[in-house]
Amino acid sequence: ARCGSGGVLWGLVEGLAIGLPPVLQFGSQQMASKVGPACLSGDKVICLCISEPYAGSDVAGIRCTAEKDPSGKFYVVNGEKKWITNGMFADYFTVAVRTGGKGMGGISLLLLEKGMPGIECKQMDCMGVLASGTAYITFDDVKVPVENLLGTENQGFKCIMHNFNHERWGFIVQANRFARVCLEDSMRYALKRKTFGKTLVEHPVIRWKLGEMARQVEATHAALENLTYQMSLMSHEEAGQLAPDICLLKVQATKVFEYCAREAAQIMGGVSYVRGGQGERVERLYREVRAMAIPGGSEEVMLDFAVRNSVKRMQELKSRSKL
Repeated sequence: ARCGSGGVLWGLVEGLAIGLPPVLQFGSQQMASKVGPACLSGDKVICLCISEPYAGSDVAGIRCTAEKDPSGKFYVVNGEKKWITNGMFADYFTVAVRTGGKGMGGISLLLLEKGMPGIECKQMDCMGVLASGTAYITFDDVKVPVENLLGTENQGFKCIMHNFNHERWGFIVQANRFARVCLEDSMRYALKRKTFGKTLVEHPVIRWKLGEMARQVEATHAALENLTYQMSLMSHEEAGQLAPDICLLKVQATKVFEYCAREAAQIMGGVSYVRGGQGERVERLYREVRAMAIPGGSEEVMLDFAVRNSVKRMQELKSRSKL
């Protein structure tokens, strides 16, 4: 992340972080042995296909379907997926499909492969993360062996949720580092750029901006270190208790990133408006803020989840105190 490019970072590792874990955790031993080493060595690329034109943070609302054919040996997949990171160069697709009724209870996960007829990927012209191969993917009567089912049929929502904490933790790490890149470039520029006969950093208003950026970046980093320490000591099941804290910190990190990108652009002025030169990283990161604030659960969804979870816990504690 020190390179200041979400596209480079996502192009290299994002598929591994979100697409591979379900295969390793819920796929068969044969599947994990085939896909895992190939992806981890960089010989193959995998992506996660959940978001659709009409379902993003609302995972339970996906419409892409998978129905068994008359032989019972294949699922036939039809539907669309949108904003799929690494989709343009992926060899494997971890796909959320609807195999049952409405809601989270009817979702399954399937592993699709590039060579299966009926898969079409189109490059999306996004605002940022340009090197990540973001794709619009259509599935037209794609036949998938039933052996490619990850976990249990209609229990795919749990498989998706299983990795969400770590996925969101990854966004926190990225967003905070990108915010720090904005701070670093701002400080470097403020030390050499002169206006009205003195360097920018000699102006009180610029020092205030740098101080505000540093305060927020360091506070977020400290919270991240604390959360990471807890996650490293807990089992996966125990770490589930940290979901509200992770959601809140993801919002904190992306809002700090947005603030720092804006303030860096203000400090650097016109050079941050050009794709190249001294302000190249700030210009690029300013466009990539939304790629941190929306995927993995938008800021609004994260805050709502954290509060609802806290209310639920409070009600449980209140109920116990009456016993």
